[in-house]
Amino acid sequence: MKLSNKTAIVTGAGNGIGKEIARAFAREGANVAVADLHAAPAEAAAAQIRSEGGRAAAIQMDVTNEDQVNTGVAATVDQFGGLDILVSNAGIQIVGPLHEYAYSDWRKIMAVHLDGAFLTTKACLPHMYASGRGGSVLYMGSAHSKTASILKAPYTAAKHALIGLARTIAKEGAPHGVRANVICPGFVRTKLVEKQIPEQAQALGISEDEVVKRLMLQDTVDGAFTTVEEVADVALFFASFPTLALTGQSLLVSHGWIME
Repeated sequence: MKLSNKTAIVTGAGNGIGKEIARAFAREGANVAVADLHAAPAEAAAAQIRSEGGRAAAIQMDVTNEDQVNTGVAATVDQFGGLDILVSNAGIQIVGPLHEYAYSDWRKIMAVHLDGAFLTTKACLPHMYASGRGGSVLYMGSAHSKTASILKAPYTAAKHALIGLARTIAKEGAPHGVRANVICPGFVRTKLVEKQIPEQAQALGISEDEVVKRLMLQDTVDGAFTTVEEVADVALFFASFPTLALTGQSLLVSHGWIME
């Protein structure tokens, strides 16, 4: 049980990547707070984890709302007696060319990805520092933390920024035994990706099949989407790593789409 006696909070965990990470952590012995913008998917995911023999609580949380973040983190600590792992996974996507992009949409992307990472980290770190056990902060980056694609300027900018944030937390957290790392998946066929396939097809005047083959999977080594299980395996690896030897790093899990 790699995470026995650990407590994790995973944002955006009502479905997709976040949900699979929460399930993987619970299978390895962690108490898991399933945080999501909407109560129903958070409750359903927590219930599924409990049905599988894990320990989980549902937390309704808008990661851009400081009061909700602080309340959710405090509730997690109250219920489970501490906090050891943060997975800042909540994310959204709005595609479009930059010269037509609405500033309000730019701010939405930045608020969820960057403000959310900042607010959850700020709320969690004091508990990690005070425990004497250290901790692990994980940000859900993207292959777009390392490269760029058309129609995704704010998303790419935000995902690049998460690497800088993680490196800073790695240095600040080291005296307290806290590590910080970034997971960088390729295209995972979640609701977020399913939504952007027709949007990109319309914007570029190509078919949805061409979006998948030419824009998403063409440069992978096997023409395959990354799976939620593969991302969860990387999250578990980072979360359970025992020393500060692995901190301030970013790891691509993209079927070879990006190699570095």
